[in-house]
Amino acid sequence: MSDCLFCKMVAGEIKPDVVFENDQVLAFRDINPQAPVHILVIPKKHIATLNDLSGEDAALAGELLMSVKAIAEQEGFSEAGYRTTINCNRDSGQEVFHIHLHVLAGRKLSWPPG
Repeated sequence: MSDCLFCKMVAGEIKPDVVFENDQVLAFRDINPQAPVHILVIPKKHIATLNDLSGEDAALAGELLMSVKAIAEQEGFSEAGYRTTINCNRDSGQEVFHIHLHVLAGRKLSWPPG
């Protein structure tokens, strides 16, 4: 998608603060963090929302979650705890229409989130 911010990051046109990358996933620090640690984890394949996942994306969805686990261990917050969130569509707060997981850590997180 030529106008997708995250696709531009995957293509190297925009340089995020990368914390993790493999063949299928890119993870980087959020530019507007909502916690001391706020990392976005995206698939390199453009998928606009969770509603757009297909059966053939099942392994990719699993790879996203396994990447979160690896990032939590790498960044040192796996034991203290963290939250993952996926927003789907505008009413949930999705601003960039390329699926992404928010990983929040570094402080005690309250519930409900809002």
